[in-house]
Amino acid sequence: MTAELKEYMDQRFDRLECATLIGAKETLTAEEAALYTGYRIKGIYALTSSRQIPHYKKNGKLYFKKEELDRWMTESKVMSEQELRIKATTYVATKKIN
Repeated sequence: MTAELKEYMDQRFDRLECATLIGAKETLTAEEAALYTGYRIKGIYALTSSRQIPHYKKNGKLYFKKEELDRWMTESKVMSEQELRIKATTYVATKKIN
C-alpha cells in the first residue's frame, strides 16, 4: 500500500468514525454541529453570537441538540410546484371574488 493510499484510507476512516459518533449522540459540540449542518466552525460561531441558531452554553462551551438543529435547518420550506398549485386552487375555491 502506498503512503498516499494509506493517508487517504486513514482520512476516510476518521470521517466515518466521526459520522458514527455524531449519529449516536443527541447533543453535539460546536465542531460536531459544524460537521452535522455542513457549516464551517466560524459560521456556527457567527450564528450563535447573533442568536440565529438554537444552542446552549455551559462553562463557556457551546452545545447543540440535533433535534433542534434539524428543525432549524428545515424551517424555511420551499414549496414544490405541485404544492403551490394545490394551495392556489384551494385559495381560489374558498375565497369570494368581487
